[in-house]
Amino acid sequence: MAISLESFVNRFRKSFQLIRDNVETLTKLDAATGDGDHGVTMVRIVDKAEAAIETKGFGDFAALFKAMGMGAMSAGGGSAGPLMGQFFMGLANGIPADANEMDTAAVAKLMEAGYLGMFKFSKAEVGARTMMDALKPGVDALLAAAEAGKDLETALAEARDAAVAGAKATEQMLAKFGRARNLGDRVLGSADPGATSWSFIFTGLCE
Repeated sequence: MAISLESFVNRFRKSFQLIRDNVETLTKLDAATGDGDHGVTMVRIVDKAEAAIETKGFGDFAALFKAMGMGAMSAGGGSAGPLMGQFFMGLANGIPADANEMDTAAVAKLMEAGYLGMFKFSKAEVGARTMMDALKPGVDALLAAAEAGKDLETALAEARDAAVAGAKATEQMLAKFGRARNLGDRVLGSADPGATSWSFIFTGLCE
């Protein structure tokens, strides 16, 4: 199965709605380990990104991804805006030659480009209790599925499962970034809100 880049970007709208629908969950998670603003910040981020889709349209994907990124970075609320902004702008480096026919490999490369954009800014590795604990496993699952020749929907489902598992795993991780790093083992038992946000994003992409 192939998908157009336009159709894939539109799947982010479902991801964005899942963020809105789960704002209370994200707020509670952040209140346990941070300042409690992650939920509302993520809603502002996805609102800005979706507004960019509405404004820019699909004539120039590089310009669209830049606008989504700039919108996310303007949302305020700490590191989430810049991190998500770098992800969206990073997508521009993964735009396929044929935007009308993206197979699993093309989607995997697109998402990998977004991850690399965020990683250059964040430097966080898996295991540090950050967004990366869901984003990187999700991207790695896509790349592995592409290598195995799996169809896109199967690949996206596996990416979702990997991201959800990655977010769950943060319940047993000590924080190495942000305010939570000062809490020591008091963060244990509560999932990282940023990683949880990415579990919702991957879930939206495969629905």
